[in-house]
Amino acid sequence: MSRYKADLTAGSLKLPESRIIADLLLRELPAEDWKEAIERSNVLRTKQVATAQRLTRLIRGRLETMGPELWKIVRDGAGNVAAHAVLAAAVKHSPLLGDFLAQVVAEQYRLFSPTLPAGLFNNWLEECRERDALMPQWNDSTRRRLRSSIFQVLAQAGYIDSTRTLRLQTVHIAEQVLHYLKKHKEDYVLHCIQVAP
Repeated sequence: MSRYKADLTAGSLKLPESRIIADLLLRELPAEDWKEAIERSNVLRTKQVATAQRLTRLIRGRLETMGPELWKIVRDGAGNVAAHAVLAAAVKHSPLLGDFLAQVVAEQYRLFSPTLPAGLFNNWLEECRERDALMPQWNDSTRRRLRSSIFQVLAQAGYIDSTRTLRLQTVHIAEQVLHYLKKHKEDYVLHCIQVAP
């Protein structure tokens, strides 16, 4: 099986929705109550049930890579703190995001590059395929959506100032999040998110 999946195309950090899903996880709802909340009560406020189901799959999948302590940070933390908690879960859930941070973003910081050139993403995907023969052959549309989602995540977490200018910024990951990751020996995640000077 390939290390890389394209599920990131379903969304970036999605912080407001992640807070809602974290709350549902913390309440330990049975399956029927999840269905009620997501499909009938439409707690994610989506236009279509299929969108709510897709978002729930993505966000729940991310958050379930971590534990209730992190879910509480996502649900109750201030903006940046909660965003960094969701980022940590997203990195653990998606090696595509984690490896891009650790390999490409980190290198740009090391080179003192003022920006993160968008073109680096496609070049890096080709390098990934060379390392991972089982990696899917994504079409141009999927590649564009993946790049868009990853760059949105980087902007929402503070690594770049916006998806328009792509200017690199210094990021100080929230202490609460670092404490959780160190306590639970999440070394890969720590390596990926602590790339900024």
